[in-house]
Amino acid sequence: MASLTGASRVVVKIGSALLVDRETGDLRSGWLTALAEDVAMLRAAGSDVILVSSGSIALGRGVLGLGLGDLALEQSQAAAAVGQIRLARAYENVLERHGITAAQVLLTLEDSTDRRRYLNTRSTLEMLLSLGTVPIVNENDTIATDEIRFGDNDRLAAQVAVTVGADRLVLLSDVDGLYTANPAEDPTAIHLPEVGEITPQIEGMAGDAGSGLSKGGMKTKVMAAKTACAAGCAMAITLGSVHRPLSALQNGAKATWFLADTDPHAARKAWIGSMKPRGELRLDAGAARALAAGKSLLPAGVTGVSGAFERGDPVAITGPGGAGLGQGLARYSAAEAALIAGAQSGDIERLLGYPGRAALIHRDDMVT
Repeated sequence: MASLTGASRVVVKIGSALLVDRETGDLRSGWLTALAEDVAMLRAAGSDVILVSSGSIALGRGVLGLGLGDLALEQSQAAAAVGQIRLARAYENVLERHGITAAQVLLTLEDSTDRRRYLNTRSTLEMLLSLGTVPIVNENDTIATDEIRFGDNDRLAAQVAVTVGADRLVLLSDVDGLYTANPAEDPTAIHLPEVGEITPQIEGMAGDAGSGLSKGGMKTKVMAAKTACAAGCAMAITLGSVHRPLSALQNGAKATWFLADTDPHAARKAWIGSMKPRGELRLDAGAARALAAGKSLLPAGVTGVSGAFERGDPVAITGPGGAGLGQGLARYSAAEAALIAGAQSGDIERLLGYPGRAALIHRDDMVT
C-alpha cells in the first residue's frame, strides 16, 4: 500500500470543517498547530510540502457575523476577502515556530486551463519550493464564481499536485476514505483501503454529501483521484480531525489510497510526447550532443526556428540534418526564439528587452 514514506513532494488539502469551528466560526488553532508539526516532520524527512487550504469563507463569515446559512455570492466573496488575511496569518504563525516560511498563492481551477497562467503558476510554485517555503494555496474566492458555488478544492488540490509533479496527494477530510456505499445510510457499507483503478463502479460509490462548512463531497474526491493518478500521483483520503493527521496516516490510520501506475516524471514525459508539435527548432551538432547527454536546450545551439508557437507550446527538436531528436515545451514564442537563436544566454535581455530564462527548453519539459 502507498504511504508518505519516501515521498518527494506532498500536497495536502485541508477542508473548512477542520480549520474552523462550525458553532463559533473561530479558527481551530490547536489543530492547526498540530498540523504544523506534521508539516515540519515531512520536511525534515526530505519532502517538499504544499498545503491547499479551504477555510477563508468559513473564517471570514464568522468575523463578519454572517451566520451559518447559505450566503449570496457577494457575501461569500466578502467573507473570503476577510478570511484570507486571517488564514494566511494563522499559517504564518504556526509554521514560523518550526523555522518554516509560509507563502500564500491564490488560484482557481481556471488558472490550470490557460496555458500561460498554468506555466506562471508552475514556475512560481517551483521557485517557492526551491527557496524552502511551504506554499499555502487558497482558492481565490474573492473573484471566483463557479468555484464558490460548487466548492471543489479537492480538484484544485489535484491540479496543484499535477502542476508541481507531486507524488503524493492527501485529502484531509471529515471521512476516513471511500466506502462501497454511504456508511451513514447503509450499515453494510465496506471501507476500501486501496483502489488500484477508478472504474465506473468505483465512481458510482461516491456520494455528494458534504457536511457543515465543507462543500466538497466524495464525488469531487474521486474526480480529484482520477486527475492525480493519471499524472502519476497517488492520493489518500483520510480523517483529518484527529491530532496530527499526517502522522496518523503515516502510522497506518484508516484511509483509502488511490494508486498510480506510473510516476509523475514518466507521466509528464508521456504527456509531452503525445502532443502535436506546433513548430520546430533545428540544432547544431554541439547542441544535439548536449541533449543526448541530458542537458537543457540553450539558445546558442539553435540554428533555425519554424512554425507559429507560443510559450508553453510543444515543438519538435531536430538535428543538423533534420533528423528528429525529440519534443519539448518551448519557454519562448516562435518570434522570441527567432530573435535569440544562436545567442548566448547572457545576451537574452539585450535582444528581448527583458530578463529571460536561460534555457529555450528545459530538460524537464523535453522528451528525447
